[in-house]
Amino acid sequence: MTSSELSPAPAAAPAADAIASARALTKVYGSGSTEVHALRGIDVELGRGELTAIMGPSGSGKSTLMHCLAGLDRPTSGTVVVDGQEVSAMSERRLTKLRRDRVGFIFQAFNLVPTLTAAENITLPLDIARRPVDRELFDEVVDAVGLRDRLTHKPAELSGGQQQRVACARALVSRPAVVFADEPTGNLDSHASAEVLGFLRRSVDTLGQSVVMVTHDPRAASYAHRVLFLADGLFVAELTDPTAAGVLDTLAGLEGLAARPRS
Repeated sequence: MTSSELSPAPAAAPAADAIASARALTKVYGSGSTEVHALRGIDVELGRGELTAIMGPSGSGKSTLMHCLAGLDRPTSGTVVVDGQEVSAMSERRLTKLRRDRVGFIFQAFNLVPTLTAAENITLPLDIARRPVDRELFDEVVDAVGLRDRLTHKPAELSGGQQQRVACARALVSRPAVVFADEPTGNLDSHASAEVLGFLRRSVDTLGQSVVMVTHDPRAASYAHRVLFLADGLFVAELTDPTAAGVLDTLAGLEGLAARPRS
């Protein structure tokens, strides 16, 4: 796809069964001469039981969109619904409960507690919430990420890829409705990235998980069922069953689109 074939479109195509959605979503930072419109009326539905990647040039609004969808940031206007609950209308207390019980997070930084073992890091959110650990699911997730022989090791004794797999397992072991992953392979080499991405795709295909991933890496996006592209706070393109080459071609077009002056 070339830049001449791209034009801003306010909506991405609807998913068959949405785990998360946004309607007329805007996010404005600052005011007056410093005002920045990070999101400019986003409409989107993200499929349940799918791995969806969100991509775009720097400053396109992709991380802002994910933070609003995950309840980590409040939109300026519009609505966000996650697993049937309107996140944008929730109090801080209800948001905290939603993030604890229904949403999993994976970030570029592993955010592991250095004094705890891998097993203790995986179950930490459940322990804090005083919820029982589903040992059958724990074993299934641990085996899926290949950490069975590393459960007694502390983070300093694990490679970067192993630490991120611990973070992935931690996000999944509480059975969240959806996992939001923000540049989950940004600190990893190509081999470790493939391990983590392969697990995220398997968590969808075999565990029925829903995953939304922000990434700048075309190889990472190629693991997704669907890739949505943002530019200047709007959805402008979409790929299904993507390849790394197809993602690269689309991103090349977006760079030209993002350089155009706003209307």
